[in-house]
Amino acid sequence: MANARYLTAPVNSTKMPTGIPFIIGNEAAERFSFYGMKTILAVFMTQYLMSSSGTPAFLNESDARENVAWFVASAYFFPIIGALIADALLGKYLTIILLSMVYCLGHAALACIDLPPAMLQASFEPKTWLIAGLLLIAIGAGGIKPCVSAHVGDQFSQGNKHLLTRVFGWFYFSINFGSFFSTLLTPILLKHYGAGWAFGVPGVLMAIATLVFWLGRHRYAHIPPKGFGFVKELVSKEGLSTIGRLCVIYIFVAVFWSLYDQTGGAWVLQAGQMDRQFLGFDWLESQIQAINPLLILIYIPLFSYLIYPFIGRVVTLTPLRKIGAGLFLTVLAFAVSATAQARIDAEQARFQGQVAPMVASASIDYTATILALQNVERNSTAAMITTLLAEEKPQGDVWNTKVSTAIAKGGIAISADGTSHNAQWPSIGWQILAYVIITLAEVLVSVTCLEFSYTQAPPKLKSFVMSLYLLSVSAGNVLVALVNRYTVDAAGNSTLEGEAYYWFFTYLGLGAAVVFLVVSKFYKGKEHIQSAEG
Repeated sequence: MANARYLTAPVNSTKMPTGIPFIIGNEAAERFSFYGMKTILAVFMTQYLMSSSGTPAFLNESDARENVAWFVASAYFFPIIGALIADALLGKYLTIILLSMVYCLGHAALACIDLPPAMLQASFEPKTWLIAGLLLIAIGAGGIKPCVSAHVGDQFSQGNKHLLTRVFGWFYFSINFGSFFSTLLTPILLKHYGAGWAFGVPGVLMAIATLVFWLGRHRYAHIPPKGFGFVKELVSKEGLSTIGRLCVIYIFVAVFWSLYDQTGGAWVLQAGQMDRQFLGFDWLESQIQAINPLLILIYIPLFSYLIYPFIGRVVTLTPLRKIGAGLFLTVLAFAVSATAQARIDAEQARFQGQVAPMVASASIDYTATILALQNVERNSTAAMITTLLAEEKPQGDVWNTKVSTAIAKGGIAISADGTSHNAQWPSIGWQILAYVIITLAEVLVSVTCLEFSYTQAPPKLKSFVMSLYLLSVSAGNVLVALVNRYTVDAAGNSTLEGEAYYWFFTYLGLGAAVVFLVVSKFYKGKEHIQSAEG
């Protein structure tokens, strides 16, 4: 039960609750830690993962996309466990504090990936530390996620519920404030200082997030756990009907997340084969993701104070209409990324035609080529070429084809006379355009669904319903993982590569958006806000 020293119900006031700044500050630091780690996952797996003996243990792109998707799916599955613990047993505050400690242990495990080889050989393989760290982070980050967002709503009564939309906007603003800076910083730490610093700094921010949240403990309304009352309301007619109605909506939201969350997997890998010169800088492939939180910081106040009021004069902007519009924008964003991938595929084929004769005539300086690839974070391609060079060259053109294919994917070849040959990759502007569109969709779908889920949830089921919304994120990422798992041939090579991969998800999103227009017409909901009496 909640400690008697703490408020057990929100203060009936028309002003902003005094605990909100601590929750928002906690969220900014926590999201720095989560997105800082997640930003570099795909690149780390494909370009930096080593064995304890110091030899490369890189994953191919399909395996990396699958593993990133499974991690995100896990991080958004554990909210259901965290919600059950918070609503039925411990309350939101205590659940957040305890699971935040688990979260910090996960970051510590990831930092151990960069232990000296002698210490690694005496402990665990880097891949083992990676799995352990990601599992602990999934439990911690996932478990607290529905509790934190529901804890925000719990601070409001009928007197100040009109401030909920603004605060959930600030809440989302803080998420992206933290993720913007971490997305810029951690790729630099990974490239120049190694995985220990790249994963360790986000861990420090998670410890700070936990401290900030604890400091505000006397300012929060600590809604007591409901015990059996939680189960009773869950299986009540109103509880089951609310969950049933929302789950139908969440099916379509899951498809949104199956497209959106590939910005941290497929889009990162795609950026590696693009010309990343932008605003006078040569950006690292994983840094491009920083465009998303930066745009969110711009979009949220723009939507709240300008776009929504302006459109609201013409048409009633219901939450479901916002979500529907967001689904169609997501489809458009993925169509842009598919078009960019088509250009990448065409250039890779052209470049392979250029370097194939050079490989056949042994006129490539492989040492210089490998160094050039490593300088632009194409470590897996460099390792592949190194492995091929160590093999006994077979008869025929099989070896030549493998080498020219690897070089074409890396996009760099240094000839024996020192001439540098480079693929003319399409501009990163294509992906920036896709980010501009998909971030618009995120505001319409994610921010809206966050508030919509809270207001539709009965009082005793706030965390549980928030966890069901987050479960839609998990379901979307499970779909991505399964697509990558089951579209491989007997040799482990993906059968859904290049632009075909992007068009597959574009058409999937389009189908979901069209069906959602019909289904949303039949939704009838009911709003629930915490009372000041508890």
